[in-house]
Amino acid sequence: MSEVEEALNRIRTHKGVTGIVIVNAEGLPIRSTFEATQKTKQYSALISQLAAKARSLVRDLDPTNDLTFLRIRSKKHEIMVAPDREYILIVIQDPNADQNI
Repeated sequence: MSEVEEALNRIRTHKGVTGIVIVNAEGLPIRSTFEATQKTKQYSALISQLAAKARSLVRDLDPTNDLTFLRIRSKKHEIMVAPDREYILIVIQDPNADQNI
């Protein structure tokens, strides 16, 4: 098993993780744990645009700085984004998974 597969499996086992998407620099999905391709395409397109805007904002504030991680939390989901030069790792989880509802 490759390092990438091992890392994805390790992330997938965390409590509350509902999906993982890896996106290339053009915003196209490379790998996804979602069964629905529409959901994969939606997360890929929207989050890659958001990451680009966030990176631009960070660099506008300080040209020597760069975006390393972005966390978005809503009532239903928490989206963690780890951008890199060639890829973007997107992890979607349920923030209420550890609560007994």
